[in-house]
Amino acid sequence: MTSRALAAVLVLCGLGVAACGGGPDGGTAGPAAPGPATGTAGPQASTPADPAPATTPPTGGPRTPSGGDATATSDTAVPLPDAAARPLRGKRVVIDPGHNGHNYRNPSAINRQVDVLTQKKACDTTGTSTDDGYAEAAFTWDVSRRLKAILESRGATVKLTRTNNTGVGPCITERAKIGNDFRADAAVSVHADGAGASDRGFHVIIPKRIGGPVDPVVDDSEKLGRAIRKAFRSGTGLPYSTYIGSNALSFRDDLGGLNLSTVPKVFIECGNMRNATDAAKFKSAAFRKRIATALADGLQVYLS
Repeated sequence: MTSRALAAVLVLCGLGVAACGGGPDGGTAGPAAPGPATGTAGPQASTPADPAPATTPPTGGPRTPSGGDATATSDTAVPLPDAAARPLRGKRVVIDPGHNGHNYRNPSAINRQVDVLTQKKACDTTGTSTDDGYAEAAFTWDVSRRLKAILESRGATVKLTRTNNTGVGPCITERAKIGNDFRADAAVSVHADGAGASDRGFHVIIPKRIGGPVDPVVDDSEKLGRAIRKAFRSGTGLPYSTYIGSNALSFRDDLGGLNLSTVPKVFIECGNMRNATDAAKFKSAAFRKRIATALADGLQVYLS
């Protein structure tokens, strides 16, 4: 090739690298060379990184082109925004698992009458069970522990009114006091009903004004109850109660756990343990997890 012809070729190469070959790694032009053994494409500086989904908080670290294999090192990673990672940070929640597994062993203790302001009632009860013996106390304990773990993973500080399912009580008056002393932002008492076999569905119990300590938090308790009702229906698919309340809301003034509460509080009757359809769901660990998640979602909506 003459020197004049060589110069012409060099001019053409200067106008466009792709026209004369020579990719980023010095190979031939055309498709990008395979990346690591996984088969992903190697770095291509001209290809923008895929944007993160709108609901995913930024994870920090350098962006890499699509298919690249660069990783963020510990000194470049940016921590998740705290509000997104732990939305309930600073919130205090009390969970009251209804009844207790050994209440039946001490009837004199749980039958002791206590003052709930509108009447005298038993300190506690044994609760109900499914027809084949799955106890309400065991159900509420399992759901409550799951709920506690979920809320804590979202940043909340959580207290249970009992620490096991092998004890007696505490009395309904003490359960209310635990929430009050903890200065909870919200409290929920977890139960399941023992109605007729043909009755099914869940309902939320909300306090009424009684001229007592609960009065200042009645309105907030109703807001909490409505948030839990919506999340519970959406998260579990269970129907509204067919036998009590209106649209799964029941307003009562005879429950010591509500009457004596100075913090926003509701009861949730998750369904009817005497109904075969509801009972079958309650005996499923996977479904109890759904219940706990739904309750956590309702509490988060209220607390946010």
